[in-house]
Amino acid sequence: MTAVLEATGLGKRYGRRRWALRDLDLVVDEGSITALVGPNGSGKSTLLKAWVGFERPTTGTLRIRGIDPVRNRGAAVAVAGYVPQAPSLYRELTVEDHITFAAYHRPGFDRALARGYLDDLSIPFDSRADELSGGQQAQVGLALALGTRAPVLLLDEPLASLDPLARREFLQVLVEAVRAAGSTALLSSHVITDIEQACDSLIVLGGGRSLLAVSISEAIAGHGIVTGDEPRPIGAQVVGSFPSSTGERLTLMRGLAGRPATLEEVVIGHLAAGRPDRPAKAERKVAA
Repeated sequence: MTAVLEATGLGKRYGRRRWALRDLDLVVDEGSITALVGPNGSGKSTLLKAWVGFERPTTGTLRIRGIDPVRNRGAAVAVAGYVPQAPSLYRELTVEDHITFAAYHRPGFDRALARGYLDDLSIPFDSRADELSGGQQAQVGLALALGTRAPVLLLDEPLASLDPLARREFLQVLVEAVRAAGSTALLSSHVITDIEQACDSLIVLGGGRSLLAVSISEAIAGHGIVTGDEPRPIGAQVVGSFPSSTGERLTLMRGLAGRPATLEEVVIGHLAAGRPDRPAKAERKVAA
């Protein structure tokens, strides 16, 4: 596999004390749609912006298709399509105006491709941005990113404010576009159903570090769930403990232990482990 996105020993500090990212090592392979998951403040937005040169690392190095965005921001931007959480559209401009604007500022922008995606979704080209729904604005942002024909798509929680139907339509367009072009996408999202629908790989961030980075299939196959005070198999490794939706205590284990874990349980278990006090508590329960 060819690495398209790389981070080595990456750190980003704001002020004198707060580290958004710390000693982060990551690789995202070409042709994948990878989910980037983590709580607020885990460094997801900082990481995505750093790969296109919008944030400058404090320590470590970055590469996007072999390009260092610190040394050559223009080249990094040229190979990336970036979609922020809040649609960055101009309120007074129509959808068609945005396509024209993108074509003027981005060499090689494919007007027909962008228009095709929006036409399929029946988004009116003569509507101003402030007349569109949140889902329509998100789709315009995605269509503009896809129109660049950039080999790398970086999506910073674009689904956060969308209703279930709008999210599904957004993801359908994304998946079909990535598969057709053979491009690579990194999607930041909190919604596990979205990840299961669209992604083939998973990265979990916590405390500015990578807690898990595997394929979705490996994440599910490599973990089990032990309930309450159920005995832990000898040699099984505790990841983290957390309450179920009914209040029952669950413990995520590495390997074949207990029942198979769902993807949501894998993510929550690793997020629980990423909190400073959680691993110690989990280990005390095992010792007891």
